[in-house]
Amino acid sequence: MGLTLASAAAEAGFRVVGVDVDADRIQGLTRGDLVVPGVSERAFEAGTKDGRLTFSTDPSAIERAELIFICVPTPLADGAPDLRFVEVASATVAQHLRPGSLVVLESTTYPGTTEQLVRPILEAGSGLRADEEEFLLAYSPERIDPGNAEFGMRNTPRVVGGCTPEATATAVAFYGQIVDKVMTVSSTRVAETAKLLENTFRHINIALVNELSILCHEMGIDVWEAIDAAGTKPYGFMPFFPGPGVGGHCIPLDPTYLAWQIRRESGRRFGVLEQAQEVNERMPDWVASRVGGILNDRGLPVKDADILALGVTYKADVGDVRESPSLRVMEALHRKGARVGFHDVYVEEVPLNGGVAHRVEDLDAAVAQADCVVLLTPHSEYDLERIADRATVVFDTRNVYGSARRPNVIAL
Repeated sequence: MGLTLASAAAEAGFRVVGVDVDADRIQGLTRGDLVVPGVSERAFEAGTKDGRLTFSTDPSAIERAELIFICVPTPLADGAPDLRFVEVASATVAQHLRPGSLVVLESTTYPGTTEQLVRPILEAGSGLRADEEEFLLAYSPERIDPGNAEFGMRNTPRVVGGCTPEATATAVAFYGQIVDKVMTVSSTRVAETAKLLENTFRHINIALVNELSILCHEMGIDVWEAIDAAGTKPYGFMPFFPGPGVGGHCIPLDPTYLAWQIRRESGRRFGVLEQAQEVNERMPDWVASRVGGILNDRGLPVKDADILALGVTYKADVGDVRESPSLRVMEALHRKGARVGFHDVYVEEVPLNGGVAHRVEDLDAAVAQADCVVLLTPHSEYDLERIADRATVVFDTRNVYGSARRPNVIAL
């Protein structure tokens, strides 16, 4: 998200410095190599044109900045928010913060982080106060969907909430130059909550159709046909689709921040969210069990079967394996004794139960040899008809073949 924002700001005419602690990443970006997955190549090239966007590992570059954006990961540790990267970044900014600057946190986090965590670190480290007179502080959650050809930085509205009215207004003035619409809210806590609501909404609805797919399979109902039928209703329904699980940084992790904060502040459970997490967590194992059933129907045991996992990134046409359910499907099948290979146009190797699996190089041969091809992430580069022609059986976990699927293609 940091590189996407930096590229958009540079393209809009700002002079931007991207600061990162990863020296190899900085060297690659400085050479003009797009070494960060999920970032638009067009946006990156436009941003780096004419030297408007440069890169550095030296945090002293912050001293020259009037606008500072913190875009760091917010993972989980033992099921609780892990904000060490936010803390370190805030402390680094504080050491180089100059009066009058605007600091914006973009990382997804629980309500209260900007005011209760980031603000004290910035104030203590800089000796400045977050008010109209000394420095400004705001929160604007990133809204980036890697690989989405329809909605990018420009046409995706931004939400902004500041610690003061001037902070909000200044952040709006910036974002208004890189996006078409900016919505202001009354506080940083509202903006933080809005981001978590967006991802929680998706998480719960994905869990709904995932569990429905399990139940429909048990009842002999085509869940995909049912979803298509329900989708004809022009109001009151939004289609979501089942799959092998949820991946990426946002959906598997971010809603946990909201559930954690609700427990901490109110002592209550966010019941529907926690149930959704349980459903989505068990999907990779269920997909692996479906593979076992498909093999069993053909008189083959899972043990020593040749399985080809097709696509291991967390979504199609994006080279990002963070929290990818495809990896967990592979691990489950491997634990059952299967010989598991994989192919992905973006990934050369992945961890597999303490070892490393390397991408098969001859896709046609691997498809033909496999007892079952498990289509997990359908990258657009894959020739689906060619795969179906050569495969003994394809387990299509994303229904990319649709209602026209062949007899040797089985949908989730």
